[in-house]
Amino acid sequence: MQDRTYDGRDVVVVTGAGGMGSAIARRLGSGRTLILADASPEQLDRVVDAMSAEGYAVRGVLTDVSDRASVEKLADIASGEGRLTAVVHTAGVAAATASARKIFEVDLLGTVYVIDAFEKVAVRGTSLVCVSSMAGHYASLSREDEAALATAPPEELLGLAAVTAVGDDSTSAYIVAKRANHVRVQAAALAWNQRGARVNTVSPGVISTAMSKAEADSDSNGHMLRMLEECGAGRMGTPGEIADAVAFLAGPQSLYITGTDLLVDGGQAGWIHWHMKRE
Repeated sequence: MQDRTYDGRDVVVVTGAGGMGSAIARRLGSGRTLILADASPEQLDRVVDAMSAEGYAVRGVLTDVSDRASVEKLADIASGEGRLTAVVHTAGVAAATASARKIFEVDLLGTVYVIDAFEKVAVRGTSLVCVSSMAGHYASLSREDEAALATAPPEELLGLAAVTAVGDDSTSAYIVAKRANHVRVQAAALAWNQRGARVNTVSPGVISTAMSKAEADSDSNGHMLRMLEECGAGRMGTPGEIADAVAFLAGPQSLYITGTDLLVDGGQAGWIHWHMKRE
C-alpha cells in the first residue's frame, strides 16, 4: 500500500477535551495540526480557545464517540487535514457518573468505532493509543467471552453474554468495557500492521482529573484514596504522566510495540493481585 503525500503539517487527533485529553493534546500538538474532539460544545470551545491562544494550530470537531457516523466523520476530517501521525482516544465515562448502558455505549462501542474508523484512514507510521483503565486488569472473563469481545461485529457487542450478564451494575460494566478495550486492540493489531500502523492501549490508575474527583466523591468509605496509600504509591497520578506514556507509544521509540497495554497505575494492580487482604 502506498502512503499519501501531504504538503502540510502532520495531524494529531485527540478525543476527549477533559483533563487527560487536554494534557495529551498539549504534549503532542506542538508544530502539528491538532484536531480535538468532544461531545460537549462548551468544553470543546473552551479548550480550543485556550490552546489557540497558546499558539497551537487546533481545530475542534464536535463528536459523539458512541455514534459510529460521528466517529467516521471525525476520521474523514482528520485524514483530509494532512498526514495522520497519531490518534489518542481519551473520551469516556466513569462508573460514578454513568449507567451501565451508557458505559457500554461510550467506553466499549465508542472505542471500537474509533479503532475501526481510523484503521481505514491510517497511513504508514500512524499510531492509535486508546486510553483504557487499570480496571480492565481486574476482569474475570472466560476465554470465550474475551474472544467474543475482541472480534464480534460492533452491532453484536451489546448482546454478548459478558455484557448482558452485568445488568445495571455500573462498576462491573466499566470493568468489562475496559477489558474489552484491551482485547479489541490485541485483535486489531494485525489489520493495523498491514497498513504499517500501530494500535495500543494505556491503562491509567487513579489520575487527578475531574472524573477521578467524581469517583472519590462517590466513595463514601474512602476506599480509593486508602488504596493509593496501602499500595505504596501515596498519591494520584497526574495527567502529565499519562501524556508522557502516550507520547512514548505514539512516538518513534516504540515502533515495535503494538497490540498491547501499558499499565500506568503506581503499582495498584499488582498490589490488588498479590497483597490486598480479602474480606
